[in-house]
Amino acid sequence: MRDVVVVGGGIVGASVARELARFNLDVAVVERENDVSNGASKANSAIVHAGYDAEPGTLMAKYNVLGNAMFDKLSQELDVPFKRCGSLVVAFAEEERKHLKDLMERGMENGVPGLKLIDSEEARVLEPNLNPEVRGALLAESAGIVGPWELTIAMMENAVENGVELELNQEVIDIERIDEGYRIQTNQGYLDTRMVINAGGIYADRIHNMVAKPTYRIRPRRGQYFVMDKSQGRLVGRVIFQCPTELGKGVLVTPTVHGNLLLGPDAQDLTDREDHATTEERLTFVREQAVRSVAGIELRDVIRDFAGLRAESDRGDFVIEEAPDAPGFIDVGGIKSPGLTAAPAIGVDVARMVAERLDAQVNDEFNPERRQIVFMELSSEERRELIGRDPRYGRIICRCESITEGEIVASIHRKVGAITVDGVKKRCRPGMGRCQGGFCGPRVQEILARELHISLEDVVLDRRDSYILVGETK
Repeated sequence: MRDVVVVGGGIVGASVARELARFNLDVAVVERENDVSNGASKANSAIVHAGYDAEPGTLMAKYNVLGNAMFDKLSQELDVPFKRCGSLVVAFAEEERKHLKDLMERGMENGVPGLKLIDSEEARVLEPNLNPEVRGALLAESAGIVGPWELTIAMMENAVENGVELELNQEVIDIERIDEGYRIQTNQGYLDTRMVINAGGIYADRIHNMVAKPTYRIRPRRGQYFVMDKSQGRLVGRVIFQCPTELGKGVLVTPTVHGNLLLGPDAQDLTDREDHATTEERLTFVREQAVRSVAGIELRDVIRDFAGLRAESDRGDFVIEEAPDAPGFIDVGGIKSPGLTAAPAIGVDVARMVAERLDAQVNDEFNPERRQIVFMELSSEERRELIGRDPRYGRIICRCESITEGEIVASIHRKVGAITVDGVKKRCRPGMGRCQGGFCGPRVQEILARELHISLEDVVLDRRDSYILVGETK
């Protein structure tokens, strides 16, 4: 019997798993997909929020500010891309300027550092490409940008390196109570555990309802985005928000840690929890709102559009609690924005709850560090030395992002290694450039087939049934 089973391999599940690894506990993570970070943790705005938006006293406010403060150390320990670039919330009318003041007061109550109201002239000094109609802005110096899937994968990898077991392709079908705890039925069999952490994302309410009376409901809220070519990446240096509405923080324009520009999202409530489609109508809305904030966006330089689903709870706040009628079953649900920012701090508190309940001792051998080779970030001498040891680092596979065969092979054979084309893409970026894998994609497929000892027809893009090839034509 396990001590703890974490349901869900997104940013929250990975954060909880890594923090649980700090204790002498038998921990497993079950994930229904064939990789971690395949849901909302893959498709989001990649922003480390400052924390002025959430209502004071909410869990969102608490964990946003706590999580934000952890990112400098966390990114250094896990070797993931992070930049504390700051953000601006821009106002186009006097009424919106009043709202900026409200946001600042709320942020100060939440304990957000580095907040300042600035006028239009100051805003354009900071960001010269802002729309001339901007009348003022709220500057938040503590905001930042991060690689969301890199962070999720690194956290899970570090957890596994410290003894956590990851079980992929394990969809939870049912959970029943037993004398010692819970029996989890998956499509692959059964797992017995003393405690369950429900980090099921968009399905967290359904997992909760398997063992307890309904206490919250999740509805999917879809957001659509554009990824712009790196030629657009220098238009802004900070995250540019518009004044938020009831549906969220609105369409933003933000640089990414890899030099692109991201536009979006819109907000659309759905009933289908698997609807990741993009639509012409909503993408048109994103374009119109983005150019309202930042002048000079060249929309011909879009290289990709995508949609993500946020887990919107009917409570209007995070759900982080032991289910009242299911002892040892802890919900971590409704983790929408600022969930990416909040996740590290959520992981600390949930692990503490588990450790206290199970009277777990600290794992003195826990190693918080994880490293990954990024070839183009090495010095010339380091590159020559590495190529001397492994010539595969001297062969460029992805010319857009300058990714080598050595990096791709390493991404496949790491503790939480890639088994799909998109899995490689998330770990070391081949296919993230202007051609979006048009040239390097077939090479990545060949490397996957070779390293995993499978046929080319068995290499999939992302999910289990997302086949690419069906056979030879000649």
